[in-house]
Amino acid sequence: MKTLIADAFDPAGREELAAAGCEIVFDPRLDGEALRSALTEHQPAILVVRGTRVTAEMLDAAPLALVVRAGAGVNTIDVAAASARGIHVANCPDKNAIAVAELTLGLLLALDRRIPDNVADLRAGVWNKQEYSRARGLAGRTLGVLGLGAIGCEVVRRAHAFALRIEVWSRRFDGMDRWLTLAEARQLELDAVHQQAPIRLRPRPAVLAATCDALTVHLALTPDTRGLIGTEVLRALRHGTYFLNTSRAEVVDAGALERAVREQGLRVGLDVFAAEPAGGSGRFEDPIVRLPMVYGTHHIGASTDQAQEAVGAEAVRVVRSFVTSGRVPNCVNFARRSPATHRLVVRHRSRPGVLAHVFDRLRAVGINVQETENLIFEGAEAALARIHLDAPPDAETLDAIRDGHGDILDVRLTAIGQRGNP
Repeated sequence: MKTLIADAFDPAGREELAAAGCEIVFDPRLDGEALRSALTEHQPAILVVRGTRVTAEMLDAAPLALVVRAGAGVNTIDVAAASARGIHVANCPDKNAIAVAELTLGLLLALDRRIPDNVADLRAGVWNKQEYSRARGLAGRTLGVLGLGAIGCEVVRRAHAFALRIEVWSRRFDGMDRWLTLAEARQLELDAVHQQAPIRLRPRPAVLAATCDALTVHLALTPDTRGLIGTEVLRALRHGTYFLNTSRAEVVDAGALERAVREQGLRVGLDVFAAEPAGGSGRFEDPIVRLPMVYGTHHIGASTDQAQEAVGAEAVRVVRSFVTSGRVPNCVNFARRSPATHRLVVRHRSRPGVLAHVFDRLRAVGINVQETENLIFEGAEAALARIHLDAPPDAETLDAIRDGHGDILDVRLTAIGQRGNP
């Protein structure tokens, strides 16, 4: 199966994909029009990218069946266009969580001890121990964590080692103002931390912001989180609070953050920006980095050797599964809830033409099959088909299905959600 890899990818991973039956086309420089041209030229079934944008026009340029984002998010891929074309989109979630958490704690330490300013003065030949000896220290301070996904949890584990008190807001606990229970902490694999230093839930981001000495953002970008950290949340921060964002720039209102830095004396550490260059290098003009006490890195949260190896291995697993079984791990664009309203269960002898007969009868009355599976019994003499439909067939159609083919053993119809699973 022809596979175009349009970003940097580990040679060992490419070898694994070739061994799994993929014909590899590798060009890590592809982007924009060059990527569309390569898709047109090579006509791959599988496209693997890291940060490269994939548009609807690119999806139309080749007979793609699968697009793999070798990273956590899929915001650079037109998922809606892929869904409309029946193209799987998969990602590699959680594989870079430790790397991002490490950078987050690095930025927090840098803010507290003003490490970049120390370095800049030393390189300029300036010794200023009196100025840089003034630091608050982290032990016993309160760290607010916005988001308890894989990265947020890794941040909590590491922050605990610095004796920080942890308070969190998460969409899964929205509106709750209480201590996390041990059972909830165990589900998050935070029970060891929670038993030593209980984790506090806050009901809203603004409430969390008002209680913490440092606030760190670890939210996926969704329609609900876009711009979530705006004036209300930022105004709730006390003067001089540390603010960190290593998730997505779009979850923070850039203008409101800039105002908060100027007016509230925030110390800010950012790995993501509203106006990042499209490629890996280029001019960078975001005015926020010119403000004092704003430190930044070049969107490198996931960019450690360990993280890239783990992401590459997961991308290989996704592609190999698709090639060998047709199944796509981590697929992000299957419907979360089927539009089917009824389930038709057909027990039948495993013979040619049985399901064609069933589908013909459904087609004749304008009923669409939303999902189907056909399970084979031991010995391969009989099978059971579960067919999810967008409308219920009438009694006449059911009789035509049941009596119109000699290899059908039983037919049963139930509404989705009712009892009656075979």
